[in-house]
Amino acid sequence: MSGRFTEETMTAALRDIAAVIDVSPEGAQLLQLTNNAVFALPRPGIVIRIARTHQLLGRVTKVVQLGRWFAEVDAPTIRLAPNVEQPVQVRDLAASVWTYVPPHPSAPTVEDLGLVLRDFHDLDMPPFGLPTWDPIGDARRRLIDADGLDADDRDFLVRWCDRLEPQVIALNQRAQARLVHGDAHVGNLLRDWSGRTVMCDFDAMCVGPWQIDLAAIAVGATRFGNREAQSAMASAYGYEVTSDPAWPLLRETRELKMIAAAAPFLAASTNAATEFAVRLRSVREYDQAARWSPFAALPRPRGTPENLPLPRLKAP
Repeated sequence: MSGRFTEETMTAALRDIAAVIDVSPEGAQLLQLTNNAVFALPRPGIVIRIARTHQLLGRVTKVVQLGRWFAEVDAPTIRLAPNVEQPVQVRDLAASVWTYVPPHPSAPTVEDLGLVLRDFHDLDMPPFGLPTWDPIGDARRRLIDADGLDADDRDFLVRWCDRLEPQVIALNQRAQARLVHGDAHVGNLLRDWSGRTVMCDFDAMCVGPWQIDLAAIAVGATRFGNREAQSAMASAYGYEVTSDPAWPLLRETRELKMIAAAAPFLAASTNAATEFAVRLRSVREYDQAARWSPFAALPRPRGTPENLPLPRLKAP
């Protein structure tokens, strides 16, 4: 991460944004520090997600637009904070502000994810444009930022992107376009005060084949050895994605994302670089039996606070 996106600078930005929306930042809790700095403010009952602008202002605007529409159609999602003009901009930063959902004693499960996704995919298309599913473009952007990437590995990943790109375009053209969350995993679920399970984190939301949202758990079942999760997901949703004709492509695009997501962090994290090498080698050798380790489970660098997660890669 750049120096202008450190915990210190984001905490200062939080104070400025809190002043703009007239709330106290006292008691703020840093939940995540990646492309977004996510702070919970339990006292006023809000969550503030701060993103760097220029490249990301459009994404924040999209997310706010989605949040307003979700409330109108009663989608199974979190809600924007009321009475806040959004996006909130301070200097070169932009933020969205959401209603805080306190921790629930019953954590969401894979079964909850399947049920929520089934309802989510039944939504009509929103009355405004959204980007088309583009996993290859996402991967290419990651590679541009990957200063620590070996030249041979970069060439392999670029060729992989080149091979998959026309297949993705063809699938987008022939599939029924639906609203896609784009990062559907249990970590992006919350259980609200009524017990309803809702989705959060809409940065990757797009339009594309709905099966995309089932691929993450299915690929994780193979790579992380969690077969029970895939069985539970298929049962709850009512569809076995690994039997879908597009499954080979869905699997490859998901694995590409799970590898490319680590590329910008290789120079900063020896552990991420080691896991990256394991993943890339298994793909280069067509080894579908190779097991991967979730980035979140890798050892922390010395001195990392226990209550602050490492920069969370969007793919596990």
